[in-house]
Amino acid sequence: MVTFLRIFIVKTIIVACSNNIVIAGDNGQFYTKEHLVIDLYTATEWMRCSVGQRWDGETCNGKIVNLNHLQMDEVLGIAADQLGPGWRFPSRKELESLVCKDCGIPTIDSDVFPNTDPVPYWTGEQNKYAKRHYWSVNFYTGNTYGRFYPYQKLALRLVRDR
Repeated sequence: MVTFLRIFIVKTIIVACSNNIVIAGDNGQFYTKEHLVIDLYTATEWMRCSVGQRWDGETCNGKIVNLNHLQMDEVLGIAADQLGPGWRFPSRKELESLVCKDCGIPTIDSDVFPNTDPVPYWTGEQNKYAKRHYWSVNFYTGNTYGRFYPYQKLALRLVRDR
């Protein structure tokens, strides 16, 4: 007797679960839970909104605040007080993992990360080839750049390890 095994691959778009967790994205990379996004690829937890915005239960509202690296300690302190410890600037690879080339502009999944400005976002990673510069990921082009000085002001999305 021959047994046949059938494998079905289902493309996950958005599936709501009973505990307010939503599987989002074409590849199942993200789980959203209110103002947080769990990234299964990088084993991290992202703020759904950019710094300066607020999650209202459906989307991110408010004006994104552009910050420089000199303001990092203050921002991370506020995030720890309001949302718990562990928040930090993302690494270059972590932030690059959010780029969605098929999403249009901005080049990020707007269902997962709503109202993201199509501008460069900071990483906490210094450019080892030009030590006075830090890496950023531009959500207009989806490209990575290592040319910004720490005193320049860019948008920011915080992350923490899971």
